[in-house]
Amino acid sequence: MTGISTHVLDTSLGRPAAGVPVELAVHTGDGWQLLGASATDSDGRVTDLPAVTAGAVVRLLFDSAAYHAASGQQPFFPEVSIVFTVAPGQRHYHVPLLLNPFGYSVYRGS
Repeated sequence: MTGISTHVLDTSLGRPAAGVPVELAVHTGDGWQLLGASATDSDGRVTDLPAVTAGAVVRLLFDSAAYHAASGQQPFFPEVSIVFTVAPGQRHYHVPLLLNPFGYSVYRGS
């Protein structure tokens, strides 16, 4: 099993993005199966997502609209969907999201 974690940084404010809803799903023959959901903590981190099996195609779905609405902003991207494949032999993936109302960037962290 492979652990998945993430964190979200608000690049427009220069600080962690607290309270961003995040869902973890795996792709099956019938579409996406939700495995777990959480929200970023005060440090912008999510560490309580369930582990996934090697070879799985995984989706992290970030509800950026809910986060930006809390600060009175209207985002251009209401959600961010990050899809990646879990390679055999990997023990953990950390996938950070850099977010602002008009853009985002993602990378494989450590």
